[in-house]
Formats: sequence, structure tokens, C-alpha cells
Amino acid sequence: MKVISLVPSITEALFDLGLTDREIIGRTKFCIHPADKVQNVEIIGGTKTLNIEKIKSLQPDLILANKEENVKDQVEALMSDFKVIVTHVETIEDNYYLLKSLGNIFHQEEKAQAYNLKIYENLNQFKISPKVKAAYLIWKDPYMTIGSDTFIHHILTDLGFENIYKDQTRYPEISTEDLAEAEIILLSSEPFPFKEKHIEELKRIYPNKTIIIVDGEAFSWYGTHLAKCEHKFRQLTMDINAEFNPIKKRD
Repeated sequence: MKVISLVPSITEALFDLGLTDREIIGRTKFCIHPADKVQNVEIIGGTKTLNIEKIKSLQPDLILANKEENVKDQVEALMSDFKVIVTHVETIEDNYYLLKSLGNIFHQEEKAQAYNLKIYENLNQFKISPKVKAAYLIWKDPYMTIGSDTFIHHILTDLGFENIYKDQTRYPEISTEDLAEAEIILLSSEPFPFKEKHIEELKRIYPNKTIIIVDGEAFSWYGTHLAKCEHKFRQLTMDINAEFNPIKKRD
């Protein structure tokens, strides 16, 4: 089966499940994992700027898309000529069924289940306690955060953060004044590439708040990626527990 993936995290998952570049014949320029394998796969544009004619020339048997990451009109244009599966992953349960479905399609059920079990193990094993009120920023100028109907929100919640924007949806724009309630401000490494200088900017406004940069892929890449974030989740939860939990601090 010849497959084109229009979603970076799904491209990674396909390789993790055992597919090769003989089967994965097309990917976006943002499909960067696994680096040693995707380099041999044809680039068919960006997630929102697909080269439709190039995709047609590759004649795939299946195209894998995502409701949020791809443009509806472009995906519908492909549907007239090819079999297209449009995924939608908002919760950990959605992710479970995504991997289960991919495992069934490509006859890799055991590998898919192994990844699912590892993901649940990671999210159950590493917890922040007690909960810490957090703001997770994904963009600057304007600042943007995440609401309760996002995958990032569910990862935050499972790790023990309380999203101070849990009563909002999607990706609301906020001002620095809106961050006052947060005990910790998490600056994501993607899609906006937050750096140390951005921590310094916010520290001028909130000198006493904990402000750190986190790996955006660990919070937003669904599929198999979460199974490989054990070290990142362990270190993050350990550091935050040590700072916010006086008992663990003494230990």
C-alpha cells in the first residue's frame, strides 16, 4: 500500500509501526521524525500548503490527513480522486483509537498496542502533586494559549497541571495581564520558538513567577511520540514537584 501522510506526528507513527519509505511515498516539509527515514520520502508541501498536483502524480492508495492540521478545501480536493482518512485527535482516548486504527490498517496491531500501553504508563507514572496552576503559551505577538478542547490541554491535565484557561476553547489570544493567576508559565518550543530572552521579557512583569521553556512536541505531537517522552516527563514533573511541594523539597 502506497501512503501519503499530511501530518507530522502521523508520519512518525507510521515509521514507528514498521512502515518504510517504500510504502510512505509522500510527506510534508514539517514531517521531521524519524530524521534518518523521512529524508528519503518525497515532500508534497506544507501541512496547509499542499501541492495537489504533486500528490496526484504520486498516485497514493491512501492519504492520511487531520481535521485541525490540514486545510479542509485542500483535503476535499484530494477526496475526489483518492481514499482519504481524516483524523481528529483531541484526547488521550482519541490518540489510543488513532494508533489502534493505524495498527489495524497496516496489520501492526501488536506494535500499536505496545505504544498505547507505553503512553498510558508515561502519563500515569509522572504526576505533579498538588496541582499547579499553569498557562501554556504557544505564540507571541499576540500571546496565544490553549483551551480545554485541545490535545495539549489533556496532556497538561494528565501530568497534574491546572490549565487556567480551561474555561476557554481553541487558541485564545491573551495579554500579559491575563497571566496573573498562573503559578507557572510554560513557553512551548513550537509553533513559536520561545527562547530564554522571552523568559526574561516576562520576568520583568512577573519576577516571582516560575517561567520555563518546554518541549512543544512532548505536549502536542499525538500518535507514538508520547511513548518516547518518558525522560522529558520525568524531569519536568520532578523539577516542578521539587519547587512547589515543600515536603518533596525537603526530601
